[in-house]
Amino acid sequence: MSDKFSQIQEQLQQQKLAQAVTRQQLLTASLVELPLMQLVDRVNTEMNDNPALEQESPYDNGDFELEPGGGRDDDDDGLEATNDFDTLSEREDRQSALDEALSNIGRDDEELPVYHGGNAVAEEREEMVYGQTASFFDQLKEQMDMLDMTPRQHDIMEYLIGSLDDDGLLRKRLDTISDELAVYHNIDVDEAELSRVLRLLQGFDPAGIGACSLQECLLLQIDRREPSALKDLMQRVVSDHFEAFTRKHWDKIQATLSLSDAQAEQLFRELRKLNPRPGASLGETVGRNLQQITPDFIVDTHDDGTVSFTLNHGEVPELRVSQSFVDSLKEYQQNRDHMSRQSKEALLYIKKKVDAAQGFIEALKARRHTLTITMRAIIQLQHQFFVDGDEASLRPMILKDVAEKTGLDLSTVSRVSNSKYAQTRWGTFPLRHFFSDGYVTQSGEELSTRQIKAALRDIVDAEDKSHPLSDDDIKAALADRGYPIARRTVAKYREKLGIPIARLRRK
Repeated sequence: MSDKFSQIQEQLQQQKLAQAVTRQQLLTASLVELPLMQLVDRVNTEMNDNPALEQESPYDNGDFELEPGGGRDDDDDGLEATNDFDTLSEREDRQSALDEALSNIGRDDEELPVYHGGNAVAEEREEMVYGQTASFFDQLKEQMDMLDMTPRQHDIMEYLIGSLDDDGLLRKRLDTISDELAVYHNIDVDEAELSRVLRLLQGFDPAGIGACSLQECLLLQIDRREPSALKDLMQRVVSDHFEAFTRKHWDKIQATLSLSDAQAEQLFRELRKLNPRPGASLGETVGRNLQQITPDFIVDTHDDGTVSFTLNHGEVPELRVSQSFVDSLKEYQQNRDHMSRQSKEALLYIKKKVDAAQGFIEALKARRHTLTITMRAIIQLQHQFFVDGDEASLRPMILKDVAEKTGLDLSTVSRVSNSKYAQTRWGTFPLRHFFSDGYVTQSGEELSTRQIKAALRDIVDAEDKSHPLSDDDIKAALADRGYPIARRTVAKYREKLGIPIARLRRK
């Protein structure tokens, strides 16, 4: 009987340990995904919610050398002295918050005091978190908060909003989003439920937000119009004659719908008012275009050809567990055999806050390590581009290449590269800019699709617009430049670049 009890107890301990590891992994994954400005907000929120977390000193901005040469050491002596002075009152406030929290143990959570840091008032904290201008995503989240949704729907909706492209469209497959929610947020949701929440998102302003394709985006906008014969015609064009519409075959559409010239002109004029990028228009409306991109990495190319980079920590402070909480925890643990019920509750409260603080600090360290080895791998694989800034120097590179070089999961590399920016000598680029598929010629040579696309654009830009080049002509010109690709590949790359067919380029 005793052996059976011990076995059950050991199994329960193993289950708790596995759950703790999973929670820590999920926390790390969520922090890895955040770009710098959102990370600052998240850290501030965590410090407000957990008085066991306190600011220590600014991060050291250390360089990570990839080749011999370069690098620098930062002198932080003055920073530490200044920080000790600045955080003195903050520590006193945290101690007061701790004392007050302990005196309120046993009450409902809603009655426990919330520490907002220093002497900041609510208005200052509002400005600190949200800034002076609202972003595209902030505006959508504000609309989300006006809906009557369950906490589960709220979490799903927030993830869908975060999955939108800059133009406001959702290009991720729903089954992929379902898998990501299960793995990273422990939310088990099927595609049917995702679709229901997505339909709510598609009801937000501006019309077209959350569409899964350009066609759906335009139809969502038409659906918002008042009922009329013109609206019916617009829906018919986009639904039944979409290919002709995208190719601007206005004569063909007019003939098919049996429209007069005046009717056709009015129809086409209204169709041209539709916005293929509703997210971009929302960004312009709220001043998103005025917000500067904050790079997560600062890449330096030295004169001797070596490349180094620095993690940009911005206003993210270095955190530590409050010493007052640590001392109180030790004191309670030493006297646990003679503790009252209230003291035991206090011990559980302190331990919970200390564990959460330690877990958050470890997750931040893991994020820093993940970003460091990912950026190091990207620079090693694309070293020549960082030296000369030539787009043609970008070699074929996919997520798998970086994953194999770093030992990270594909999903982790994807999360880093989808939301981070790197500032280089040649400009500031999203990390996904450095990724491209490869094209293998018949001779076995691997070419970067980015190189081919750049050459294709150069050829089209230089063409005689009164006699634009056909895809066959472009194919021949590319072959002359050392890119022997098929005509159908030319057409595919041309379409991806948004370059219309020759007839539509003629002037």
